[in-house]
Amino acid sequence: MLYGLWQDSTMVVKYTDVDYYVFTDAAKYITEGESPYLRATYRYTPILAWLLTPNIYVSTLFGKTLFILSDVTVGFLVYKILHLRHCQHTTSILCAQLWWYNPLPITVSSRGNAESLIAVLVLGTLYCLLKRGRWYQATAAVLYATSVHMKIYPVTYALPIYLMLGWHYCKQKQWLPFRLHRWIQYDIGLNRARVMFVAIAVVSFTALTTICYMLYGNQFLEETYFYHVTRRDIRHNFSPYFLMLYLTAEEQGSFFLGLVVFIPQVALLLLVAFRYCDDLPFCCFLQTFIFVTFNKVCTSQYFLWYLSLLPLVIPQLRLTIRDAVAMVTLWFAGQGLWLLPAFYLEFKGVNSFIWLWTSGLLFLAINVWIAYKLITNFTHKPICWQGQMVGLPRKDLLTLDEIISIAFHKVTGKRKVTHRRTGGKLKTKKS
Repeated sequence: MLYGLWQDSTMVVKYTDVDYYVFTDAAKYITEGESPYLRATYRYTPILAWLLTPNIYVSTLFGKTLFILSDVTVGFLVYKILHLRHCQHTTSILCAQLWWYNPLPITVSSRGNAESLIAVLVLGTLYCLLKRGRWYQATAAVLYATSVHMKIYPVTYALPIYLMLGWHYCKQKQWLPFRLHRWIQYDIGLNRARVMFVAIAVVSFTALTTICYMLYGNQFLEETYFYHVTRRDIRHNFSPYFLMLYLTAEEQGSFFLGLVVFIPQVALLLLVAFRYCDDLPFCCFLQTFIFVTFNKVCTSQYFLWYLSLLPLVIPQLRLTIRDAVAMVTLWFAGQGLWLLPAFYLEFKGVNSFIWLWTSGLLFLAINVWIAYKLITNFTHKPICWQGQMVGLPRKDLLTLDEIISIAFHKVTGKRKVTHRRTGGKLKTKKS
């Protein structure tokens, strides 16, 4: 943040994100009793502008400080969730540090982007859902409703959360053969947990939306929600659909074509929700990864949506070092190949649309391969209402959690207490 002050004052290229100036201007309008939507390109809930009014009264650095503190909170929630799922303490700390020291979220938050606020709401929802008690469930519903109000994409978690709340109440500790009555009762039927969560979430979302609508009218709905549904970004866009939408922008039926591209996205989201709802952190991560990859608009800041969930998945991955390095290298290389023609198009005026579109297709293929590797090398670890683990299958390769446990024992020689679930009962063993 301090470096950003220096760069903003000495260099032509500014460190602070242009969106941060938009947030600050919108907050200024609020302090003057006006609508935040008087600021052109402010397309967010007015709650964000309300939160940043101290930018006007206190300091222009208040918002950046808030985003950085939210970034730190995300790492803390990562640790709490992994600890709740009986990961080793060392593993939980390491995964939290993977977020804390990740240069991408550090840069995004310090530049003044608000994505860390959404990450706190999403991870807070997951943490409360994994805890025991009605108060935690009620808190999860409020946090979830707030996250959907702030950004649309968490709405994709509604189905897996609903399904998970039914799975938790199943008395069996193993997968049962498909039966219609069981599917109706546990997968789609109502129970107390589902009714409570849905009711609180709907009331909370409705209350927030109604208050904002009463204050700012249809402009609030248009800028906060409708714009993002109908948006077509044809320039700064990783999406493989951008060229098609660009070429058909002025033709009849272009709006319908924009809706058709949602079909593969929705189909994959439904498939993942039903398949992995019993492991909610992985399900939400995979859904977010698919949502961003197949979305008709895809920008760099969207990557933070699933990167904030990735540390929750890492302890259950059985990847070789070669595969892990290949995935990271290809992911960054795919972005680099896209950014080069984007630079020539934006700053040099070179017609590089075909090159840009081809790079987007390659980046899509890389992300599909990464998703395949993550799914095939993922250790399925269902969760239950008390936050316990059941049904952890054993394979030849070790998970990160097991590798760290063995290394800790070898290096320190200390006796560690490990937990293993056998036959639905948690057994404690000293090694």
